[in-house]
Amino acid sequence: MLRVEGVDVSIQAVQILRSVTLELPTGSVAGLIGRNGAGKTTLMKSIMGLLKVSRGAIGFDGADLLARPVHARARMGIGYMPEDRRLIPDLTVQENLLVPAWAAKLPDAAARLEKVYQLIPEIRHFAPRKGLQISGGQQKLVAIGRALMCGDRLLLLDEPFEGVAPALAHRLVEVVGNLKKEGMSMILSESDLQHSERMVDRIIVIDRGAVSMKN
Repeated sequence: MLRVEGVDVSIQAVQILRSVTLELPTGSVAGLIGRNGAGKTTLMKSIMGLLKVSRGAIGFDGADLLARPVHARARMGIGYMPEDRRLIPDLTVQENLLVPAWAAKLPDAAARLEKVYQLIPEIRHFAPRKGLQISGGQQKLVAIGRALMCGDRLLLLDEPFEGVAPALAHRLVEVVGNLKKEGMSMILSESDLQHSERMVDRIIVIDRGAVSMKN
């Protein structure tokens, strides 16, 4: 489904990714493992189109992603959850969920929203509350739900378990595990395999912007 070939990315003249090559088959889950600053977030943003690739290629289901803007990648079924969640504090939870669908002009936004509520039922209960009125762990759930609004084929989840209480981390693991059962393709970034070891099909280790695959 996803193929990254020889990708280089620089930020303000500093090279972050170095000849990154990886593959993600349809329906599989990969753990992107590396310490802070290793390049995990840069790789995900590059796949999503939020950072410019200076060399290499990224393909998704045979299509050239580098030729497509961010909103077009979302319309292809790719969803991204940033590490810092980035909810809009003055919008309600439901409005935050709908933002990517509005931006991508998806005609079935209501049906997608209902699917998110079915997959993560607790979000429905605090959907009328504003983004700033829910806890950090709840914000992580909403951020995953927001990624699902467009990402019905591939999810890029950046540090989904970091910085939340153990009980909510356990719930997040359940949610991601259920998405895997649904056949979702995913890349999960973590500093280690503490939460995702049992659910990943392959491990991608990243260090100083270079990756190695471990099946």
